[in-house]
Amino acid sequence: MNKPHTYLIGEIGQNHNGSMELAKKLIDQAARPVLDELFNVKLKTWDAVKFTKRDLSEELSASAMAKPYDSPHSFGRTYGEHREVLELDDLQHFELYRYAKSKGLQFVETLCALGCLSMLKHFEPDRLKVASRDLTNLPLLNAMAETGIPMIVSTGMGGEEEIDDALGVITKFHDKVTILHCLSQYPSEYKNINLNSIHYLKDRYSDFEVGYSDHSIGIAIPLAAVAMGATTIEKHITLDRSMKGTDQAGSLAPDGMHRMVRDIRNLELSFGKNEKVKSEAVELAKIKLERSLATKTNLKAGDIIKDSDLHLLSPGDGFKWVEKDKLIGKTLSQDIKADEVIYKSMLI
Repeated sequence: MNKPHTYLIGEIGQNHNGSMELAKKLIDQAARPVLDELFNVKLKTWDAVKFTKRDLSEELSASAMAKPYDSPHSFGRTYGEHREVLELDDLQHFELYRYAKSKGLQFVETLCALGCLSMLKHFEPDRLKVASRDLTNLPLLNAMAETGIPMIVSTGMGGEEEIDDALGVITKFHDKVTILHCLSQYPSEYKNINLNSIHYLKDRYSDFEVGYSDHSIGIAIPLAAVAMGATTIEKHITLDRSMKGTDQAGSLAPDGMHRMVRDIRNLELSFGKNEKVKSEAVELAKIKLERSLATKTNLKAGDIIKDSDLHLLSPGDGFKWVEKDKLIGKTLSQDIKADEVIYKSMLI
């Protein structure tokens, strides 16, 4: 049985704040070795980083783009100016792709418009991501699927009907699809997350991988999702949760990134097999802590052991209670003090 492996995506999104330097620092953090300090074991780190590409000519209505954007997180006077600051061009995405690859990470791109497919002239991401808001953007899904690149489909704003329509378009070209349960509430309230959707999606769409894109605070929900069978986890990452930007506060900072990856990788190791056996790993504890048949009173060589002479004490390297018949009626070859374990070598 192969050990499970969860595909972990560090979603950078717009947390680079329009800065290539910041974007590369985030990639560095995702590539940082993950160590289980308790057992001094090096674990597999994040599998991929994800960036988002928009085409502002296909983003919002003219009036929405021109609307004043008065917010502590604003990078421009209007929302359009704000979005322009946060956008990286195709060649910058290509540079980040090469940088991520040099760090041993895969590269995932969320494409938000048909015009964004222009970046594919420069490179081919390992996977293409469909944002929750574009689950119903069937022309975009058609164009993305036509490339043949594996796709990740987030379902944070949709239900069965929307998922079925999206898959109907994508599977005309290929079936390399991962469906992500998601809640597009930032941050997500726990009462609304409904992790049992993972079980439902795995049952209904059994031909596809099912994962989870998380917008909750902390790492507990992604861990629970893996325990419930999610094979992909996507989580926003940042260098500092207090930085300017709407996604920063709900993201994982470097310490949280390390803890989530460490705990998920250890969780994978803990799954084991669908059986219950005595583990060799507990042998020392078993000898130290289990009970063995022992004397209640002082016994002398030549005494014949009776049931009333016996009770149970640690360590567990002697006769077990179920082996009592191997002792009762046997003759001792030596004196044994009270409250001592009886061993085979003490019998005639």
